[in-house]
Amino acid sequence: MTASEPTPPIASPSPAAPLASQLAANPCSHPSFDQFVATIAALRAPDGCPWDRTQTHQSIAHNMIEEAYEAVDAIEAADVAHLREELGDVLLQVVLQSQIASDAGEFDINDVCADVNEKMVRRHPHVFGEAQAANAGDVLDLWERVKMAEKGAADEAADGAGERREGLLDGVPTSFPALMQAQKISRKAAAAGFEWDSLDGVWEKVREEIAELQEAYAVAPKAANGKVDAAAASAGAAVDPAAAEAAVAAVEDELGDVLFSLVNVGRRMGVDAEGALRSTCRKFRDRWAWMEQAAWQQGRTIEDLSSEERETLVERGRRARAIARVRLLSSWAPAPLRSGLRFNPLAHLMAQVGVKR
Repeated sequence: MTASEPTPPIASPSPAAPLASQLAANPCSHPSFDQFVATIAALRAPDGCPWDRTQTHQSIAHNMIEEAYEAVDAIEAADVAHLREELGDVLLQVVLQSQIASDAGEFDINDVCADVNEKMVRRHPHVFGEAQAANAGDVLDLWERVKMAEKGAADEAADGAGERREGLLDGVPTSFPALMQAQKISRKAAAAGFEWDSLDGVWEKVREEIAELQEAYAVAPKAANGKVDAAAASAGAAVDPAAAEAAVAAVEDELGDVLFSLVNVGRRMGVDAEGALRSTCRKFRDRWAWMEQAAWQQGRTIEDLSSEERETLVERGRRARAIARVRLLSSWAPAPLRSGLRFNPLAHLMAQVGVKR
């Protein structure tokens, strides 16, 4: 299908057809979207906005990232009103980039919508085809198989045209944040069969990488504060500067290997590493804000506190958070979660805060 060809319509279902098929075959009208597209086209017109007319794909590329992150912040804050606004800003970037492409004769917003609609139909054969998927895990497995099939077809087309095949990892943007990039690479490699037999094997890899990091750090030149520093090597016996730099780089490489192996642990556990780390960052920020507030109530700042006083505040903040989680777990945790498990999260939290059952 070329960029100018519309996506073939889904066949009209019978009145007894599943709801999903009926919805797909009877799309709703979205006049506000059409008006928005027309507004952006007007801004890009010769007599439109001087700023909008001069923008290129490259000049506003960073806006796409910024707006997406702001939308994520609204989601995580459960701020529905703000989310509505931020999704509009994300949509603005999509429509503006599409209009820039349309002005250059590359593609337009209809092509964008048609392509992604075709992709969603193709990658959901359990909804629009005969495939079966009983749960979300089955869906993800099916999604990866469809993507691998798509790559196989693309490889055949490239071979027929005498062109270079796209590598398995070529589709992972190098502009992704490192953790997100690691997750994508890990999932793609696993889907291609580059996988451990069990989670135990991944844990063994983690231990191996940690040992290598410790070894690299032990031999690397370090400043008095313990940080690796190639310049610190010159203070002692004659050392090849290139060798010192290589030793410092080895520590960075080994730390990267540890982090990547932990991403694989998360993937095998079904835990999103990006989401887990974001949650921990939020937790740390919340604790820090609580500590700041507690210090301010004493007419002081955190910088004014002694290390012992800071540790006391940290412990108080940890205890307050644990109590809140105990209350939450107590309200919804099923009986099997509250008793009879080797690791009982509710009992663990209660022990942390000294609450008796």
